[in-house]
Amino acid sequence: MPLNPKIELVLDMIARAKRPHYHQMSAQQARASYEKSAPILEIPDAPMFTLEDLRIPTRDGATIRVRLYQATEPSWAEPMPALLYYHGGGFTVGSVDTHDALCRMLARDGRCTVLSVDYRLAPEYKFPTAVDDAFDALRWLHANAAAYGVDAGRLAVGGDSAGGTLATVCAVLARDAGIGLALQLLIYPGTTGHQQTDSHSRLADGFLLSGDTIQWFFEQYVRDHADRDDWRFAPLDGERGAPDFSGVAPAWIATAEYDPLSDEGDAYAAKLHAAGNPVTLTRYRGMIHEFFKMGGFVPEVANAHADAAAALRAAFGVE
Repeated sequence: MPLNPKIELVLDMIARAKRPHYHQMSAQQARASYEKSAPILEIPDAPMFTLEDLRIPTRDGATIRVRLYQATEPSWAEPMPALLYYHGGGFTVGSVDTHDALCRMLARDGRCTVLSVDYRLAPEYKFPTAVDDAFDALRWLHANAAAYGVDAGRLAVGGDSAGGTLATVCAVLARDAGIGLALQLLIYPGTTGHQQTDSHSRLADGFLLSGDTIQWFFEQYVRDHADRDDWRFAPLDGERGAPDFSGVAPAWIATAEYDPLSDEGDAYAAKLHAAGNPVTLTRYRGMIHEFFKMGGFVPEVANAHADAAAALRAAFGVE
């Protein structure tokens, strides 16, 4: 179907602004630009009972920020399920602040605690630092769940774009570590190290996320070309150290019709299904990359938000 009319307006506004693309900036300039633009089209902030920034340890002795969201008061008698959320941004831009409204919505409508992870960014921190930080945050929450009124037996991982990549990897690492997950919530996840799908060719320019920007993000993150073949970077087709994908958490996957990443999201869903895992895949028609963060301007985004929240509630067994 054609582009959603509101999405067309967004793309037109971006084109008329004639601002530099991310791949034409330094990483620091790109981060500042994304931080400024990220809230513009967002839904209103949902009120939270708990909104707290914490510092948690990582395996290399550093600490990273995480943000804890609880829409209602936790009950230690009946602990809440929790979603570990990893923001998008090509491993180079984005933060817990840029995805604040989305995480508030997921906490409220998913009836769960959300822990949003400020993993360290490239190029200052190369692959696999983001992966290590993401999984360290999951292990930390699993170990400390009771202190925050969270049920360690009902955890999920999720993320958008590069954050979706991190969630897919953490789902495998969790299985191997004996941490049971209820769901992996993947929003237009990046899953390949080489952009060779039809959607990458057809949608390489003019739909917000360009092929040049994707390559620039990857160049910031990888140490060398060999990293593109590591499964922790490319869970769809990575050969180096590739695991068996059977027995990972059920997946809910959202792709967008006009997103260069759409075909690799579909292919990853097929890979998980072939390995015997339950998968729900929805391609949202007329949408582009980043549409989940445009709900304040594009009314149809509410349907995708509702679907994601319903998937969390179903996985967690809550009303």
